[in-house]
Amino acid sequence: MPDPASAPDLDLRLVRYFTAVAEHQHFGRAAEALRITQPSLSRQIRRLEQQVGARLLVRTPRGSRLTAAGETFLPRAEALLRAAARAVARTRAASDPSRIGIGYSTGVIVTPAVRELRRRHPDAEVHTRFVGCDEIHTALLDHQVDALVARSPFPADRLRVSVLYGEPRVLLVPLDHRLAGKESVTLADIADEPLPRLRRADPAWNAYWRFDPRPDGRPAPDGPFIDALEDKFELIASGDAVAVAAGLRAATMRPDVTGVPLRGVEPSQVLLATRAEDHSRLVTAFREAAHARLTGPVPA
Repeated sequence: MPDPASAPDLDLRLVRYFTAVAEHQHFGRAAEALRITQPSLSRQIRRLEQQVGARLLVRTPRGSRLTAAGETFLPRAEALLRAAARAVARTRAASDPSRIGIGYSTGVIVTPAVRELRRRHPDAEVHTRFVGCDEIHTALLDHQVDALVARSPFPADRLRVSVLYGEPRVLLVPLDHRLAGKESVTLADIADEPLPRLRRADPAWNAYWRFDPRPDGRPAPDGPFIDALEDKFELIASGDAVAVAAGLRAATMRPDVTGVPLRGVEPSQVLLATRAEDHSRLVTAFREAAHARLTGPVPA
């Protein structure tokens, strides 16, 4: 077993700088995202390389790329940063049981439950945070939030999950689409329509919202990749794709997009999730408030 006393002292700030360069594949863009100068970032990366004893990045005419050592170090660096964040979050939670973080995903409103929690526990420090669908599971397990309200599906391992309410799914199309204005449509009507794929989402999430595979076993046609759910509205309005959403309220996001009810498919479920082992008083109180106050979509 390695001797802890002989292990290198890694500066987590430098590790974070490295992951930023790896993500952007460009020192200039990474420096801008980190709000430091590019020469300073280059110096910090050299310091990290000295600490680990290996070259991690090389510059290229188009930016930068990872070396073989960098490819090996990157997932471990990301895990190290996540572990550090968990350690801080758990320590804060243990020292301050009057804090709770509540997460919510796109199109989900938690305000009625949050207000009820604050009314019942005026001494509590309640924080809310938007959580993208690509980080729903990790946000809870990494203690970024203590409770989360989001739409299905998402992995439920090590979580306590309950259903708050359901919403019918609708097809979003441009106003001049052949299906616009219909009373309802079925999956057969969109058998050949490409549906967008969220680039960093869990495969089960993409499969659920794209009906992949289709009931006859065929794979859903591949639509364009998007980096955020909001990007789909531009694709729909321009006629490059159609998409599935929860509730007709989604069709009010843009005047050049309309919604058509999808018939014969199960509704989308809005779920409440907490860590399975977390039975703190504020988490318990929020679960009660959510089930009492979040019983359906908030009227537009």
